[in-house]
Amino acid sequence: MTEQTPVDVSGERANREAKLAQLRQLGLDPYAAPKFPKSHKNAAVHEAYAHLQPDERTDDSVAVAGRVMAIRNSGMFIDLVDDTVKLQVYSAKEDVQGIFATVMKALDLGDIIGVRGTVRRTKRGEITVDAKEIILLAKALEPPPEKWHGLKNVEQRYRHREYDLIGNEESRTTLRTRFRIIQSVRNFLSGEGFLEVETPMLHTIPGGAIARPFVTHHNALDIPLYMRIAPELHLKRLVIGGLSEKVFEINRCFRNEGISPRHNPEFTTMELYQAYADYEDMMDIAERTIANAAIVATGGTKVKFGEHEIDFTPPFRRATMLGLIEEHGKVKLEGLDDAQAREAAKKAGVEIADGASWGKVVEACFEHFVEPNLIQPTHVVALPKAISPLAKANHANPAIAERFETFCNTWEIANAFSELADPLEQRARFEDQQSQRDGGDDEAHRIDEDFLKAQSAGMMPMGGLGIGIDRLAMLLTNSPTIREVIAFPTLRPRGAGEPQDE
Repeated sequence: MTEQTPVDVSGERANREAKLAQLRQLGLDPYAAPKFPKSHKNAAVHEAYAHLQPDERTDDSVAVAGRVMAIRNSGMFIDLVDDTVKLQVYSAKEDVQGIFATVMKALDLGDIIGVRGTVRRTKRGEITVDAKEIILLAKALEPPPEKWHGLKNVEQRYRHREYDLIGNEESRTTLRTRFRIIQSVRNFLSGEGFLEVETPMLHTIPGGAIARPFVTHHNALDIPLYMRIAPELHLKRLVIGGLSEKVFEINRCFRNEGISPRHNPEFTTMELYQAYADYEDMMDIAERTIANAAIVATGGTKVKFGEHEIDFTPPFRRATMLGLIEEHGKVKLEGLDDAQAREAAKKAGVEIADGASWGKVVEACFEHFVEPNLIQPTHVVALPKAISPLAKANHANPAIAERFETFCNTWEIANAFSELADPLEQRARFEDQQSQRDGGDDEAHRIDEDFLKAQSAGMMPMGGLGIGIDRLAMLLTNSPTIREVIAFPTLRPRGAGEPQDE
């Protein structure tokens, strides 16, 4: 894709740099002001003076600041934008003190200014600050995006997010909503008695999920380190140690996998662990956490996404993985051995690797037949133990784990289980994973001796839950791609010969 840059290559930057040089020759450095104390944000001015009638003036002085997004009538009217709303500034030359005339000649769209003046409502009904002083606080050497359309090139929007935000209110709203969602999760869980904690981002052994890690190297210790794929094992160790019976963490994870509308190599998750609880308890906390986030983000639990209305009102539907495969794919896998399961799946048109285990066959059939049909929030329960190496097995059916995955709009948005507490069984599971790894599965778990030692201290019954914050934000902002809800998504660097900013 050929990238357009947010720069006018026809001489706009050169013109702006010339204005900057002229100001500096006059002893006016637009970057010199150490600060500009604001008395109000723009929205606060609108709110405080909403009672004014058309053509009503006040003697009230305010100090506001922001970015110049429009200049009209040779500078008589300026649209000033901060992180709230637009505010009109009136700048009659006879009223403005000091060196405004010089500054005004150098003023461009995108410049940052501070304004001190009095408030009135114009005859046309616009709340306006009559400027008595205007200070140029920062000269923009490149213009902001076109006022009404913003950045059009999609890659440019993500690579130059700051320009996207300057010119696109929808992008600002989406990212603000994302961060309110994170705050809602944090506040909700704290109110439920969970302690927010931090665990390492660099691991000596990547664990807690089945994924390919990023690897780096620590020079002083001369050892490889892995960027974490999940915080799970360290969070469990904190509960085992008695720090708190209820802990959670919201932070980045990193997986060395492909990029898609639903995948970014670094992403945000919330994981929590609760002692003396099981996966049924995790269903309840997942539903209430997600429903609360929906209310905070949208005002209710029914959310529009694309052509669907998604209802996050608890309780969510619950269905077994095997039952859903029979429902949507007409394939019965329960009670089959590995070979029989592979044969049944292949007959149904599912691509299955030679030697795939029964659990892997179930997983492949679920992805093929079921995932595309899960629009409303659904807890998929009773997953194969073989694909759940950290989950407790069901006593009635040892091939099944006490685990669920929550799907919505065909996406997995949460994963939870009753945690496996038996260190001997955990070692056996790790060893099985290691054998798969030795056989070529580079996403399989390694044996984590530190975690096994922690379990050996005595691990109480425990429920664990993870929620994908990025996908939840996508659903609650009607965003079709994960790049819309990540401020700076991962992009391929531009190499030699590709367009550069000028």
